[in-house]
Amino acid sequence: MIFTVAIDGPAAAGKGTIGRAVAARFGFAHLDTGLLYRAVGAKGGDPVAAAEGLVPADLERGDLRSLEAGQAASKVAAIPQVRAALVEFQRRFARAEGGAVLDGRDIGTVICPEAEVKLYVTASAEVRAHRRWLEVGGDEARVLAEVRERDARDMGRADAPLRAAEDAVVLDTSAMGVEEAVARAIAVVAARMEGRG
Repeated sequence: MIFTVAIDGPAAAGKGTIGRAVAARFGFAHLDTGLLYRAVGAKGGDPVAAAEGLVPADLERGDLRSLEAGQAASKVAAIPQVRAALVEFQRRFARAEGGAVLDGRDIGTVICPEAEVKLYVTASAEVRAHRRWLEVGGDEARVLAEVRERDARDMGRADAPLRAAEDAVVLDTSAMGVEEAVARAIAVVAARMEGRG
């Protein structure tokens, strides 16, 4: 069975948590596409060469979840040649037999516009910054400033800006706990799968 779930949204909205839970529930493969960009940013040097030479082992680095890796990812993701190098990798993953969940910022709009399910997971900047601060610590006001700066860069870039696909189901997690957000996402996927059967 080929079935793609595309999950997009800004930093710290919960898309990774939801993506992993949906993949586990349905037995689908999961790809956090942000890790691709984080790995390219973390490798340093020429970002285009890093993207073209990316191997699965690069996604296992222990420092990819750091705030620094996230900022580096956002910068290299604005380079069209880096995005192009990683698009094919993501599309092959998405359409592999057995089902796949991909989470990122342009999955439903650019990578997999034909995805069977598209979710756009969001939350207020303040809520997202608080979640990120709980993860990484430091000065909460600085984390909020970085979240806003990252949103502006991700939504304002010329190539594949962050936005909800027209046919995406929007899930605002600002006032939701993890369990409720996951349950809503699973319900959307289950309904779409039943509709196909």
